[in-house]
Amino acid sequence: MKKIVILAVLAALVAGYFIFDLGQYLTLPGIKALAADLAAFQQRNALAVIAGFFIAYVVVTAASVPGAAVLTLAAGALFGVVQGTIIVSFASTIGATLAFLSSRYLLRDTIEARFGERLKAINTGLERDGPFYLFSLRMIPVFPFFVVNLVMGLTRIRTWTYAWVSQLGMLLGTIVYVNAGTQLAQIDSLSGIASPAVIGSFVLLGIVPWIAKGIIGIIKRRKVYAGFTKPKTFDRNLVVIGAGSAGLVSAYIAAQVKASVTLVEANEMGGDCLNTGCVPSKAIIKSAKVAAMMRGADKYGLEATTPKVPFKAVMARVLDTIKTIEPHDSVERYTDLGVDVVKGYATIIDPWTVEIALNDGGTQRLTTRSIIIASGAAPVVPDIPGIADSGYLTSETLWNAFAAMDEAPQRIAVLGGGPIGCELSQAFARLGSQVTQIEAADRVLGREDDDVSDLARASLEEAGVRLLTGHKAVRIEGRTLIAEHGGAEVPVPFDALIVAIGRKARLTGFGLEAIGVDTARTVTTDEFLATKFPNIFAAGDVAGPYQFTHTASHQAWYASVNALFGTFRKFKADYRVIPAVTFLDPEIARVGINEREAEEQGIDVEVTRYELDDLDRAIAESETRGFVKVLTAPGKDKVLGATIVGSHAGELLAEYVLAMKHGIGLNKILGTIHSYPTMAEANKFAAGNWKRANKPEGLLKWVERYHAWRRG
Repeated sequence: MKKIVILAVLAALVAGYFIFDLGQYLTLPGIKALAADLAAFQQRNALAVIAGFFIAYVVVTAASVPGAAVLTLAAGALFGVVQGTIIVSFASTIGATLAFLSSRYLLRDTIEARFGERLKAINTGLERDGPFYLFSLRMIPVFPFFVVNLVMGLTRIRTWTYAWVSQLGMLLGTIVYVNAGTQLAQIDSLSGIASPAVIGSFVLLGIVPWIAKGIIGIIKRRKVYAGFTKPKTFDRNLVVIGAGSAGLVSAYIAAQVKASVTLVEANEMGGDCLNTGCVPSKAIIKSAKVAAMMRGADKYGLEATTPKVPFKAVMARVLDTIKTIEPHDSVERYTDLGVDVVKGYATIIDPWTVEIALNDGGTQRLTTRSIIIASGAAPVVPDIPGIADSGYLTSETLWNAFAAMDEAPQRIAVLGGGPIGCELSQAFARLGSQVTQIEAADRVLGREDDDVSDLARASLEEAGVRLLTGHKAVRIEGRTLIAEHGGAEVPVPFDALIVAIGRKARLTGFGLEAIGVDTARTVTTDEFLATKFPNIFAAGDVAGPYQFTHTASHQAWYASVNALFGTFRKFKADYRVIPAVTFLDPEIARVGINEREAEEQGIDVEVTRYELDDLDRAIAESETRGFVKVLTAPGKDKVLGATIVGSHAGELLAEYVLAMKHGIGLNKILGTIHSYPTMAEANKFAAGNWKRANKPEGLLKWVERYHAWRRG
């Protein structure tokens, strides 16, 4: 109702403007005649004329009708420079703010619902530089003020900021027009007032804030580099520290654009993903899944059997998988690509100098234009009494330790209920170990929705995992972990203890503290992935906020391009669409927000589900556990998030990642041909469920009547 009232008032003002031909008074001849008529009356009723003029000016600007420039001239003719400037300055600000608020109240929600993602970037920029943008627009008369009012109302700039910056930005233009109005009788055209020379002057004044900002930036950079001597020449364009996913991609990009780049790695090329993370874990998960399929072969019409698990052979396969993939990330390959690969420990001596303690002895110093820190992350080990002497293993150490064993550990305790802990628990339970998983929270996979977490728990317990949620590890006595639950102590004996409670950025040993690079949980960077030093960047787990291999590679593009070409243009890292997969069986894959996050963030969503037990391919393969869950804006087909639980969920998710990245809605997914019978049809059927829930019931009733009429 409030919106209707505001619309009605605005419509009445605009209608009155045309019906009563008020525009005739807002022209130069009309305002000259009006000023002459008011001259005598003004002498007797000065306050009344000021009040009436003020209100008229506010109404004209608030209604966004033509005439503000002519009224400003009239202010000069009626009140003189000083009084006229004061009146117009405040009246124009109030009117502009009213137009701004009307646009915001009437249109912003609708515009944000349709173009929310695009507006996010604009609002982020306005939050940081809003006063600069607005001041520049107000200073340059080529931008119609009423357009500025309406457009800015659609953004998230604060009303008070809009008001005071508008008043300040319009002041010089107001003075020019009011002063011209003191000679109103001699003015024949507005073009003489807003001449190219005057407009050019305003443009120069409008960019003054940006020039000032640039100068401040230069001063800040000089202050940051104070105390350091910049080399006159450089050995390299780029030095990359760390040869994990982020480091490898950064070095690759630099080499492809013919930059001189050195990649420094102290340990194995390929980093955690190849050697201790993604690759070995997926290899062991596959072996474990085959073992589980053998035990459950009867659901495929075959005779179930208990597999013999030659643990040493299984672990040998894991190591062979690493060796097979290793050439993709090898020193030889990157050397052939044009990268100078150096094996050793890198220390940043100053913002342009890196010293390398070579693995084969000696040191090497390199000067470089830019540096990328890609040192990755390491497992977190909790400070629990007795853990140091427990012989605990992490995702980094368990592979070689288990490869040396002839038999799988009989009893394995896994500390942690996140993705790594869940994947390892299920895998080793399927390979025959008695696995107990301990998680302090009341459920595993705490970032996921309850239905996803419940299904993960059921899958783990089905594999034979003893899952102790709500249990806090308090100490370790010999080969027994003591957990606390409800005030009681629960002993968990083990032959192997795997710690999988998370990972932390590798921040020490690279000289960051010595030169003053800011670090907290990660290396502190700006939106361009630069540290406090504009030529030192960070990418991957060491930079956060995500600890995924694909995110590290994604960041590496921004870090390397900004490091090499940032003098000309910089690119902000884009985290809008980040997929993630937990490789349990069934897999859990997600992109965007889930129901839990939508509730926490106060985002209104519509939830659409499709159960895999209705999918032909899933039924044929006896892989019916799971579902597709899509979150959309209410009544809209725009995808805000998707969670898939099921066989090959990681592959199925790619369609939603593409949809969110490029603004493809569920209607287009529904209209896309999906091969039959495939698991990917689940995405189409989920879109179909959304379509049925949003069908136009009113229109369909008329269609039904039409068909009845056609039948006679």
